[in-house]
Order: sequence, then C-alpha cells, then structure tokens
Amino acid sequence: MTQPPPEGFGAPYDPPPAPGYGYPPRQPGPYTQPGPYTQPFGPQSGHPYPAQPGYGYPAQPGQGYPAQPPTVPMPGGPAGTGGGGGRLTGRTGMVVGAVLAVLLLAGGGVWLATGDGGDGKKPVAGPSGDGGERGASPTEDTEDGKDDDKGVAGPTAAELDAGRKPGEAKVAWLAENGVDLPEYGEETHGPWFAGGIVAKGMYRKVTGYAITGGAEKWSLRLPTDLCASPSAATADGKVVVGIEDNVSEKEASCSVLQMIDLRTGKAGWRKTVDRAAIQDGLSNVAMSISGDTVTFGRNTASNAFRVSDGEELFGRREGACQPFAFTGGDRMIAAVTCQAEPSDPVRQQVQEVDPVTGAPKWTYELQPGWSVAHVYSVSPLVISVQQPEKSTVVVLNDDGTYRSQMVGGAGGYGVRCGGESVGTGGNLDGCAGVAADAERFYLSALPATGSGARTNAVVAFDLATGKSVWRSPAPAGRLLFPLRTEDGKVLVHLEALYREGGEIGTLEPSTGTYATLLKHPASAAGTESSLFAPKVVYRDGRSYLLPRRISLDEDEEEKAATAVLVFGE
Repeated sequence: MTQPPPEGFGAPYDPPPAPGYGYPPRQPGPYTQPGPYTQPFGPQSGHPYPAQPGYGYPAQPGQGYPAQPPTVPMPGGPAGTGGGGGRLTGRTGMVVGAVLAVLLLAGGGVWLATGDGGDGKKPVAGPSGDGGERGASPTEDTEDGKDDDKGVAGPTAAELDAGRKPGEAKVAWLAENGVDLPEYGEETHGPWFAGGIVAKGMYRKVTGYAITGGAEKWSLRLPTDLCASPSAATADGKVVVGIEDNVSEKEASCSVLQMIDLRTGKAGWRKTVDRAAIQDGLSNVAMSISGDTVTFGRNTASNAFRVSDGEELFGRREGACQPFAFTGGDRMIAAVTCQAEPSDPVRQQVQEVDPVTGAPKWTYELQPGWSVAHVYSVSPLVISVQQPEKSTVVVLNDDGTYRSQMVGGAGGYGVRCGGESVGTGGNLDGCAGVAADAERFYLSALPATGSGARTNAVVAFDLATGKSVWRSPAPAGRLLFPLRTEDGKVLVHLEALYREGGEIGTLEPSTGTYATLLKHPASAAGTESSLFAPKVVYRDGRSYLLPRRISLDEDEEEKAATAVLVFGE
C-alpha cells in the first residue's frame, strides 16, 4: 500500500556530523573521547523543526574557526602496513582522505579529558581474558600485523577488580586488540554471538572468545581488509562479512563475501560480487542478515544469498526501482531508489520484502526529495528520513501505511549509526540510542551545551501521535543511550566517566524513572571510558562493550588497546 505523509512532512534539522564519521583521525592521545552523533530533528520554534547550529560540525566562519579544513596529505606506504602508513579505505573500498583532529575538536566532535581515569593507569590497554585475567592468543605471523613484543600492557581484570566496591559488578574479562593497525586505525565489526562464543572482527581477522572466561577459542585470518558486515548473525551462529578485492596501494573494492561459522571459526563459502559499474563501485555497502538470507546492498543494485550455502536468492530487479539496503532480524525492510533515467528526479520508497524471494509485500512512497536515512525499529516500524537540510522520524503501521511523525521537543536528538545515512556509510539498521515498544519510541537527546557538562536525556514519544510524553535526564555529566526494550522496560546504557564506571539501567516506560541494573566498577572506569563510542550489548546478566574503532598514536598502545570489555558474573 502507498500513502504519502501529510503536508509539512519533515522539517529543517541540524547539519549532519563532520564528514568521515565512523572514520575519525588517529586519536591525539590516550584520553581522547570522541562523541559521534547524528541529529534527526530539532526543537519547536515557529516551524515544527527549525534548524540550529550543528553538533559535531565546525562553527561558521567568524566564530574563531577556519571556514575550510586544511589540506592533509594522504598517507603513504604499501598496503597492509602498520601504523606508519598505508592505503586507507572506507566501506566503499575507495580512498578516504584524512580527517583533521583539529577540525573535530573545533566542532565539538571530540571530547578531551584530564586526569588518569580513576584506575591510576593510562586508559588505553586491556589484557585478554582467561578466567577473568589473560587469555591465550595463538601465534600469528607478521602478515596479520601480530607482534607479541608489545612493550605495553594494561591492567588485568583481577587488578581492576581489586578496587571493586560493594554493589559493583565484576570485571569478567578483557581482550586486547593485539594487532598493529594501518594508519588512522580500523573499525570494529560485531559483536556476534553463537552458543558460548562472542566474536568480533578487526582489520584482517575475526576472533571468537569464550563467553565464560574470555579465552580466545579461535582466530580466523582474512586475506584482505574487512569492509562491511551485518549487525547480527544467524540463529545457528553463522555470519557473512564483506572483504576487499582488487586491492592496490591506492584503492580496493568491497566486493567479496565470506561466510564464517562462529561456533568453530571455520571459513565457509566465498563469493565475489560484480561491482564493475562505476556508480556501483562508488556506492556504500550495507549488509544485513534476516533468517537464512544475507543481503549485500548498494546504491544501484543489491544481491541476496542464502547464508547456509551461498546460493543467490535474488538480485537486481526489473524496472526503475531498486533496493539499496535492507534491515536484518525478524522483518526485512528495504530502502528503495526509483530513477528511470539519469536526468529523472530520484524518488525513494520503503518496502517490506520476502527474505527468500525479495518480492515486496507493501510499498510506502516518500514525498519527492526525501530519502531513507536509517530504520530505527522494525516492529513497530520507525524510520528516519531526510533531505539535505531537513530530517524527521516517521512511524508506519504494519501494513506500510502512515501512522505518525515525531514532533520535536526542546533540544536536538542524537543517535549513533554507521554514518549520517545508509547512503553515505554503515547499515540501514543497527543504530544505538533508539528503542521502541508497542506504544512508544525512545530516543537519546544531544548533550546540553554551554554548561561544560556533557549531560543528555532520553525522550519518549507516543507512537500514535508523535508527541513527546516524558524526558528522563541522565545524571549530571553523564550520557544515557537506549539499547532496546525488554521485559516491559527500556534497557539503557549510562556511559562511564573517567572516575565513574558506566551502568546498564532501565527506564520505566510510563514515567521515565531510572533504575540501575548492572553497575560497572569505578576501578575500571579509566579502561571503560577509553572505548571510542562503545557498542554495548546486555545479554544474560552481562554487559559487553566494544570500541567502534581503535586508533592510537603509538603502535604498542594500539595493540594493547582494549577490544572487548565484559562486566558481570
């Protein structure tokens, strides 16, 4: 069914984050704490969503900041080298220019801290886990960037637990990165769970750890860089990742699919997707897994394969409308672009599709000029849509008809996604800072500015009307992010400070009242707060934290940096 939104759909919003979000520069030092956000919409003031100065963007000329970013030379050196240089690629496999730390600092996109982080040590390293301390790590050759002579080591879980106070959770285990990464670092892929294994990908390796104890159970080396991955694995513990092909010193194509059995660490089938067309080769890759189907979406074409055996299920459609990204999980929602001729205006649609055949079940057509940015929830269906300088959040009924649109409250809103939109980076799903239940949508607000304290709030919206119903502020100086809804509560993550551990908590859906569920120890706050914009999963009474990206000045610190941090019994 097709039903356009009412007149006035959408509105001006804040400028998107600085270019290259998800690929920040090498961090200036061990105390750097970036804060990437996207901003769906702003406060009411005459027009429903008036524009306001952008968070994460440099100020306009005349405010003490440069109007244009300075020119930065591209890093040199052969492909696959360590921190000293090398080819720098993004999700599309094309060369990505360096982003200046000073530019992000000027725009407020990086937070700097002072002090030692509370545990008396530089918060840049964390050891592998084995029974709560160090885990065994297989010896690997230098092709993988492994170098056992690190010269830098972080505190063990036992050392961090030595300062634990009553009521605080145990540091179950830590795992270190252990790899000398290319210049400007690399993005973390995962975490993915399979039985007693939690796995993550980094650079040219996927590693599986024992959920209990954290021992490294397997490590799978890849021939080239990881360049794309889905947010979740299959129910039987398989994942398909994108790796690079046609690698040269200056560029590479994200075009090879590799299936991995997460229970054993064994590589399965491998396929190369034809991305020879210029527009295809330039477009972002978005991946998802729904049932036994993995999708490999791009701006001009998409392909879907059976995870179990690699058989292609569907590909490019007939006609002018082509899906370019899909959600994973229980419902496969597609973002679709329609353009018959290059000179025609682009129209976009949202569809629910059959994960086996790719056939649409219904179609919702956006107004001209609007595009799909992200899908925040598939059940209920909550979608972020945008124009170049406008954005809003739309709720659809299960049959694809329009239900409501979020009405902005005071302040802007911030979500952590793989990029400003699926078209410019990351996946269609998998955003942090959002959650939904049958009646309400929960969204993290941007930190308040001007007071010096980075404090935000969670705002609840009525799905039937789009109006905000309550606002639950984080404690002073803290940041609060919804994770999901569970057991009738809103599960949230309260980020760590440098001397205060983070928390997993809940919000009461009717009132927004906060309650602590799992309190991370203050003795580990330095290590916890060093994780860049952490991915957080709460599962079976434990919290798993992974940095979205690892990038440090010194190779030794980079290898010793915490890659997985787990709290709970």
